[in-house]
Amino acid sequence: MGRGIGQVFAQGGYSVTQVDVNKDALALAKDSIYDSLSKLEKKGLLRETPETILKRISFSTELDSISDSDIVIEAVFERLDVKSETLRKISAVVREDALIGSNTSSISINLLSSSVRNPERFMGIHFFNPVPVMKLVELVSSENTSGDLLKKVSELLVSIGKDPVHVKDFPGFVSNRVLMPLIREAILALEESVASASDIDKTFRLGMNHPMGPLELADFIGLDVCQDIMEVLYNNYGDPRFKPPVTLRNLVNSKKLGRKSGEGFYKYGDKK
Repeated sequence: MGRGIGQVFAQGGYSVTQVDVNKDALALAKDSIYDSLSKLEKKGLLRETPETILKRISFSTELDSISDSDIVIEAVFERLDVKSETLRKISAVVREDALIGSNTSSISINLLSSSVRNPERFMGIHFFNPVPVMKLVELVSSENTSGDLLKKVSELLVSIGKDPVHVKDFPGFVSNRVLMPLIREAILALEESVASASDIDKTFRLGMNHPMGPLELADFIGLDVCQDIMEVLYNNYGDPRFKPPVTLRNLVNSKKLGRKSGEGFYKYGDKK
């Protein structure tokens, strides 16, 4: 997600610094962004060359490299402890007037805001994967978010070709609150041998006109991410419709995480 977010801002003409503690992850990010831009160029969707856009992105393992940024968007693992610690570190190095956003897909923005100095400049900025393709962004305000910030971030997102929606700070917001029960029910249908994985997904592609079925989508998102989101929803709402199914837990525990690991509900020949 971080790669895609950096890419779309660079495509929009902004200078971007991407930070990761892992040098290999940064090298992979650079290659991945170039590949993505090259595909868009072949489709005639770029106004500039991939090389020109990539020059706007710098890659660093040092958090201090973002100290003068106007806006910083956190996109680490969907875990409260990891996000809170990352936001504390970001808050400590950036300017007092820098906007800080979280790409969380389910965790309370009010809860995360306690990790940020001057929480009035913090909000949820939830992009959708793949970021260069998906236009939607969920904007989530906390009780402390300033009224001007929503307008400012909305205008910024429109400037890079996104179409934001404003949602209240409820666990899962709109997208995952509705999506995760669908994925969960598809997994239960598979557990109960109602139909095969491919037939469950075909039902949604051909019968509901979804671009991909719920099990395919879970593999695309990452099964560990789906489990993390379901845990957040289940812990916050206490409703069994959000409880991660046994099959999902077993796949995650077996490191079968979907496309990124090469196997999930389906097998993939290329982990990339």
